[in-house]
Amino acid sequence: MPTATRTRTGTAGMLDTGHYGRRRAQELRDPEFEAEYLRAREEIAQVDGIMRQLDSLRAESGVSKAELARLIGRNPATVRRLFTAEVNPELKTIAAIASALGARLEVTTEKQPQRAKPRKAKARAAA
Repeated sequence: MPTATRTRTGTAGMLDTGHYGRRRAQELRDPEFEAEYLRAREEIAQVDGIMRQLDSLRAESGVSKAELARLIGRNPATVRRLFTAEVNPELKTIAAIASALGARLEVTTEKQPQRAKPRKAKARAAA
């Protein structure tokens, strides 16, 4: 049986993500980049949470992914991908899945909504 060769990360076949981590740390020093990065992470976490809930509901209901695909008129591979890959499903697809599983989507408020930052007034040249 061949032995695995060790890489910089210690395991064969694993990517060395050190460069990515260092680059991200450098980019996060920029306050605008950091704010956008955190906003995007929060959005992704919310979508992932909804999809995990729907997948749990699907499993508890005894509905297969293929059957769910038929219920919402989608390709089974598309539905499998929604639950197993990092995708950004359309809201109407999420709503269709929820409806097919006897659930509904609801938006709740946790905190005050973020307001857009006021734009800086452009300096006018003295005439």
